[in-house]
Amino acid sequence: MTIEIGDAEQPPLPLAIAEALGEVARRLDAEPDVEHTLDAIVAATKTNVPGAEFVGVSLVDGKGIKTVSPSDEIVTRIDKLQYQLGEGPCVNSIAHHRTYSTGDLTRESRWPRFGPETATMGVLSMLSFRLYTSEDTLGALNLYSSELDAFEAESQHVGELLAVHAAIALGSSQHESHLRAALGSRDMIGMAKGILMERHHIDGDRAFTILVNASQHSQLKLHEVARWMVEEAVKSS
Repeated sequence: MTIEIGDAEQPPLPLAIAEALGEVARRLDAEPDVEHTLDAIVAATKTNVPGAEFVGVSLVDGKGIKTVSPSDEIVTRIDKLQYQLGEGPCVNSIAHHRTYSTGDLTRESRWPRFGPETATMGVLSMLSFRLYTSEDTLGALNLYSSELDAFEAESQHVGELLAVHAAIALGSSQHESHLRAALGSRDMIGMAKGILMERHHIDGDRAFTILVNASQHSQLKLHEVARWMVEEAVKSS
């Protein structure tokens, strides 16, 4: 069975599953950083989505797609094959902004190279959800099973709702991580400026210009030059 899931109306969730998803949402929101958020997403998916035997997240960055927080080593192997071939549920989910499901990779016509080779690894069913916010596509949440037709309507419905919670939590966690990194870089640059101002009796603008020139000539980022300067100052103190 192969499915491309659109916007069809979904059946209501049983109360127990709805409550479980509510708890998942609260737990994801409480994770302290990106790594812990990703681990929690994978664990929650494996626990709550029927048929999910293996789980992983594929993230999009400036260099392409990478697999993070895989529940098992086979997830990394299968994802690597998708990225290399440029075909498969995960790749299509990210590219086409849809949810993709397949229940028999040995007969999957949409991915003629990926399907048969993945089946030889022992995985026959896959379900991939696009992870996105209002601004960005973050990647995909990928589920795998060694069983035929492992993911039925309930799996798709629960997974879709969980993917929404996961994307919101992941987007928020990434934003906070970037903000912390930016603040850390700013503080490091400020410390380096202070060192230059004290040593050479110059003002802040002149000190910043020196850092920028050093960055350009060394082909290092500004915060890396600043960090090096601060570390050298600490060593010599």
